[in-house]
Amino acid sequence: MPCADAEIATDVVQEPEAPNGFVELALAPELVQACKDLGYTQPTAVQSKVIPLALPSAASSAKAASFIDLMVSSQTGSGKTAAFLLPVLHTLLKQAADAEEAERLEYEQAVADAAAKGEAAPKRAKRKDPTNPRNFKAPTPGALIVCPTRELAQQVAHDAIDLVQHCRGLRVANIVGGMPYQLQIAKLQNANLVVATPGRLLDLQRSMQIKLDQVQFLVVDEADRMLDLGFSDDLAEINQLTIERKQTMMFSATFAPRIQQLAARVMREPQRITIDSPQEKHANIKQVLFWADNAQHKRKLLDHWLRDTTINQAIVFASTQIECDGLANDLQQDGFDAVALHGALSQGLRNRRLMALRQGHVQILVATDVAARGIDVPTITHVFNFGLPMKAEDYTHRIGRTGRAGRDGLAITFAEMRDRRKIFDIEAYTRQPIKAEVVPGLEPQQRMPESRPNSGFGGRPGGGNRDSRPQGRSFGGPREGGFNGGNRGGFADKPEGGSRDYSGAAREGFSYERKGGFNDRFAGQGAPRGPRNDFAPRADFSVPRPHAAPRADFAPRGDFAAPRGDFAARKPAFGKPTGFAKPGNGGKVFVPRDAKKRPTRNAD
Repeated sequence: MPCADAEIATDVVQEPEAPNGFVELALAPELVQACKDLGYTQPTAVQSKVIPLALPSAASSAKAASFIDLMVSSQTGSGKTAAFLLPVLHTLLKQAADAEEAERLEYEQAVADAAAKGEAAPKRAKRKDPTNPRNFKAPTPGALIVCPTRELAQQVAHDAIDLVQHCRGLRVANIVGGMPYQLQIAKLQNANLVVATPGRLLDLQRSMQIKLDQVQFLVVDEADRMLDLGFSDDLAEINQLTIERKQTMMFSATFAPRIQQLAARVMREPQRITIDSPQEKHANIKQVLFWADNAQHKRKLLDHWLRDTTINQAIVFASTQIECDGLANDLQQDGFDAVALHGALSQGLRNRRLMALRQGHVQILVATDVAARGIDVPTITHVFNFGLPMKAEDYTHRIGRTGRAGRDGLAITFAEMRDRRKIFDIEAYTRQPIKAEVVPGLEPQQRMPESRPNSGFGGRPGGGNRDSRPQGRSFGGPREGGFNGGNRGGFADKPEGGSRDYSGAAREGFSYERKGGFNDRFAGQGAPRGPRNDFAPRADFSVPRPHAAPRADFAPRGDFAAPRGDFAARKPAFGKPTGFAKPGNGGKVFVPRDAKKRPTRNAD
């Protein structure tokens, strides 16, 4: 029997391993080995298209290489970070190897020249201690990656450090706000790749702690978020400081007009690449919507779902920082392992809480949109939208925190009836409806709004604030001359159950087609008024009142009927009066003291 088992074992044919896709992309062996150690052997769709274009052309030499500016749009979790890190690191690694080879040849030539002259061989220059203030030299990185948030910058720097673990001579520095300056200045020494937020980067540049004039590669990650946070002026300054760069790559969720305007200013004939636009459906993320009556109802729904045993780790998104802190405290009192994360916290505390989430010490993270980008934790299985985002595109980044790298995820949204407009905007932006469900025993008491019709999706590509809203609503539908279609120049008829109707019927509103006068404001209040000439005023104003004569018993006071005789008599022909009668003085004339001293106009 043992022999038979051995024969069977020898008959098993092992399938050959698939070739490593990163090797086919002509990347450096050190980077390929790092990807393999991280568990990645096949590039994603965005990596397969971006990396060959981001690398220098094969026909060009290392010193005179030609590069292409790229604008890349792809979904969250599709591998965009490695798509720009790998080609940048590959080029820096090749340049470092060429510089080292040139230095070696120069030293060998110097040794040969010294031997020919009969002199001793020159000694190699010793490496100077960068921590010594005497040897301080402002670092000149070769690549710069700009991110909108600290969490995203730290995530990108962490991925870059993982990729250069087998590369000798490449240093990565992370520059973000909220950290000590001296620590970051020490990390900047001899850095080849810098990942930074714009604010702290420009602070260090203005204090001459870093020079950006030798930056060859500039990457702007999440450019749409960069403009939302008001970094437009900072990007313009960074563009001027790195004006001699060779390549610019910009990654954004969408190619909105403002992104195109920014690209026109900082890029040279960029090539656009779109992989899995945000409007395409997340196949591995299930999206569910629950309508709530009020905040207490939403809180009960969240408590019901957080007790689900299938949750490994979850992120609960809140709208404001106050709501984030309050919700985290409530969950802690209810026995959940939850912490809050938002922009008002110190950077050290934010780092510790993110590290606790990655290490599995925290199960629930209550965060604002500061955590909507840059958090890559594979164990996050659920995302809860307790507070809806301000912009529809942030919804796709929120739910992208789950279902990473092909895993399955669940995105649950809680919305009140007053939030139906935001829900409609999200559905229009993603071009897919969000299925509404109910929890037995926690059904909403109010009537749930009907789902958007199929014809309403995809009206306006930027989010559908107007034309993409459902037809028949007071703020949607195509417009034909007025505030809404279907009315031909007036307000739209209100649907049943809509806003207030003072007369019990649909409000007609003002008409832009005036034919002689205004239409009646409300229906059911009588026939509309005619032209203005037929206007019948009220009874007490029907006949204009004749000019009334003064009252017979009215007479002005005698002492004000005419000027006093003595005042009129003593008024001079020129200049001011020389005196006037003082009341109650018996008619005597009051003359100022200096009247006799002042010369008169007629004096010689």
